[in-house]
Amino acid sequence: MTIGFERDGSTAVISFARPAKLNALTLAMYDELADAFARVRDDDTIAAAVLTGEGDRAFCVGADLGESIPALAEGRFDISRWDGAHQKHTSLFKPVIAAVNGLCLGGGFEIMLSTDLRVASEDAEFGLPEPGVGVVPAGGTLARLTRQIPYAWAMQLLLLGERVPAAEALRLGLLNAVVPAPEVMPTALAWARRIGALSGTAIATIKQAVLRLGDLPLDQAFHAEALYGQRAFTSPDAREGLAAFAARRPPEFPSRKGHG
Repeated sequence: MTIGFERDGSTAVISFARPAKLNALTLAMYDELADAFARVRDDDTIAAAVLTGEGDRAFCVGADLGESIPALAEGRFDISRWDGAHQKHTSLFKPVIAAVNGLCLGGGFEIMLSTDLRVASEDAEFGLPEPGVGVVPAGGTLARLTRQIPYAWAMQLLLLGERVPAAEALRLGLLNAVVPAPEVMPTALAWARRIGALSGTAIATIKQAVLRLGDLPLDQAFHAEALYGQRAFTSPDAREGLAAFAARRPPEFPSRKGHG
């Protein structure tokens, strides 16, 4: 397997496991990554996932130019075949945290954009080099990037094809934190543990609502937001949270029963 899957308590740790090739994605890796995300979605004992790359040279440099990109160029299938890996149309409403070490390019950048929280090493580099080989970043980036950062900055990344250092990616709004390399995974795991201590119902509702409401007209979004809110307000987790607050004790959320 070239996509690793391990557990750290209630956290799933998913890794690109092809460090000798800078974690470039083979056809099999796209399928394995989609399966890993589905496994996180379907396992009630998992609260969050951390996505990282093995080795210290790269998080992921994108699709393998000797195998995966030629398959698209030859028309064997279109890129929607990889929707599960790119988390398009996702039903995974548990947080995914990117722990970025080294190079994060092309499809690796695209998969990072599908995550919810992002921490990178100080020496990480980011870029979308696709126009330099005559292709485009269609693994979610053409739709996501201008929704996540300002238009001019997004177009700079898309049209110039240049790499930017971690500090610049943080300034652009692509990252939550930049830390020394040895602190990347501890930071990501600490965030995941924090999420695991919170209401699973509330966390899933927040992520689902944010993903679903952004494209609705504001009046419709407000109406739908109230429905999402009511689902959380009337949940067993809310009853436990309020009872714990009144009793001045830590909550034991029903959604977290069975978590390690």
